[in-house]
Amino acid sequence: MGTLGGKRAVESEQSVDIDELGRFAIDEHNTQQNESGLLLSFCRVVKAEQQVVAGTVYHLTLEAKPKEEEQDSDHSPKLFEAKVWVKSSENFKQLQEFKLCSASSPITPADLGVKREGLGSLPGWREVPVHDPVIQEAAENAVKKIQQMSNSLAAYILQEVLLAKAEVIDGFAKFDLLLKTKRGAKEEQHKVEMHRSLAGDWLLKSHST
Repeated sequence: MGTLGGKRAVESEQSVDIDELGRFAIDEHNTQQNESGLLLSFCRVVKAEQQVVAGTVYHLTLEAKPKEEEQDSDHSPKLFEAKVWVKSSENFKQLQEFKLCSASSPITPADLGVKREGLGSLPGWREVPVHDPVIQEAAENAVKKIQQMSNSLAAYILQEVLLAKAEVIDGFAKFDLLLKTKRGAKEEQHKVEMHRSLAGDWLLKSHST
C-alpha cells in the first residue's frame, strides 16, 4: 500500500490490470463524447502512478490514436492523461479526468534537431510518442551502436520502443529511450541516451541493460 494521499509508481507486476484500466479510460472517454467528439483507440499505458484515498486513484499517461473511421483526423499516436478512481471492494470504477497531455504536442523533425529552426521552442525533456519516425530512427541507431560494442555473434533485433523522451538544446537533440530487444532466444531491455547533431550524426551517450 502507498502512503495515504501520496502518489507512487505502479509495480510492473500489475501491468495487465493497468492495461485494463487504460482501456477502460479510453472506452469511457469515447462514451462521453458527443457527435463531434474524437473517438480514440487504445495503444498502451506509458506511465502509471497510484494514490491511496477512499479506494485508489490511478494517474495514467496513455498513448492513443484516433479510430480509423475518423477520416479527417491525424492518426498518429498522441499522449493523454487520465485519472481513474477504483474501489475494488465495491466493484466501482470511475473516469474522473481525461485530457491531452501537454507533452504530446507534435514534435517535428525540425524540432528534433534535423534543422536549426525552432530549436529554442522546446526546453526540457518531453515524453513523445514511441511510433514517431524520428524516435524509431533513434532506436534503430541505438541498437546498431549496441551491436558494435557487443562481442556477441548473435544480432540484436529491435522489438519495441517502450518509452521515449526528447529534449532539444542548442546544437543537437537528445533522446532518452527504453528499448526491448531480442538476441537469439534472449530478450533484453536497454536504457539508452542518444544524441543527434544538426548534421544528422548519431552518438550513443549512455547505455545500460
